[in-house]
Amino acid sequence: MKEFRSIDSFRPDKPTVVTIGTFDGVHLGHKKIIERLVAQAKISDYESVVLTFFPHPRMVIQENTDVKLLNTISERAQIFQKTGLDSLIVHPFTKVFSRLAAEEFVEQVLVKALHTKHIIIGHDHRFGRNRTADITHLRNFGEHFGFEVSEITVQEINHVAISSTKIRNALAEGKIEVANAYLGYDYMLTGTIVRGNGIGKTIGYPTANIHIPEDYKLIPKIGSYVISSYLDGKKVFGMMNIGKNPTVNGRKQTIEVHFFDINQDLYGQAVQISLLSHLRDEKKFPTVEILKNQLQKDKQKSLQFIASQYVR
Repeated sequence: MKEFRSIDSFRPDKPTVVTIGTFDGVHLGHKKIIERLVAQAKISDYESVVLTFFPHPRMVIQENTDVKLLNTISERAQIFQKTGLDSLIVHPFTKVFSRLAAEEFVEQVLVKALHTKHIIIGHDHRFGRNRTADITHLRNFGEHFGFEVSEITVQEINHVAISSTKIRNALAEGKIEVANAYLGYDYMLTGTIVRGNGIGKTIGYPTANIHIPEDYKLIPKIGSYVISSYLDGKKVFGMMNIGKNPTVNGRKQTIEVHFFDINQDLYGQAVQISLLSHLRDEKKFPTVEILKNQLQKDKQKSLQFIASQYVR
C-alpha cells in the first residue's frame, strides 16, 4: 500500500476506484466498504484509493470541540495496510478545503487529482461547502465527468450495525471485549516508554509508563486491563492501569504497564499496547500493602484470562 499525505502528492498509475470518509477506527463496517472497493478495483483493473482526512473535519469546523479519535494517523494506516488497498491518501482538512463547492470538489479532486472512474460511497454521504450535495448530485456529476457511482445502501450499513460512536461508548464504559468485537481487532495504544515515579518497582510490580503524544487519541475508561504487546519481536502479556494512582496520592493521569516475566530496561522504546480485557475500576486502597495484595489478585485473574484465550 502506498501512502500520501495530500491529494497533491498522489500520482495514480491507472484510473482509480475511490471511497471517501474519516474511517475512524477502521472497524468491521468500514472493512466491508474497503473489501468492496478492492474487489471492484480488481474487476476493473483500477487502482483502489481511500481518501481520508486529518484533522477530523469536526476539529476544524466546530470550534471548541474535543473530538477523541479511535486511531492515530499511524494506527489507521497500519490497519489499512492489511486490507489489500492500493493507496491511502490522508489529506489535510482545513477551513479553505471545507469551503470548496461540490462541483469544485468533484472536478478538482475526484476528476483531475484522483483520476476517478468509479466511486463507492455511503447512501447518506454529503460533500461540498456546508455539505449541501448528496449522492444524487454525485451521480449527476458522474454523468457529466464520466465516472460511475456505486451506493452503499442503508440495508448494508444497518446489517453491520457498527459505528465509531458505539465503539467510543464501549471504551468509555471499559467494555473492551465489546469494542474489540466491533473493531475486528484489539484496541491499541501507541506511544513511548518514559520514566515514572518508580513506586511500582518498590512493591514488586515495576511498570513502564506509556506516553502518547497525540492528545486526540481516545483513552479508555480509568481502570485496570489485561494487555499484550510485542517487545523485540516477541509477544508478551501484562496488565495496565489507566488512572491517577490514588493510593500513593497520584495527581495526574498516567498509563502504566506491568509486563509479566520481563526484566529489562525499556525506557525510550516505542511500544504498541493491545487491550484485551477490563479487570476492575481504579480505587484508593487504605495502604500500599493492601494495594500490593490486590495487584497479586489482578495478576492471577490476568493469567487465567490469558490461559483461557491464548494458551492452547
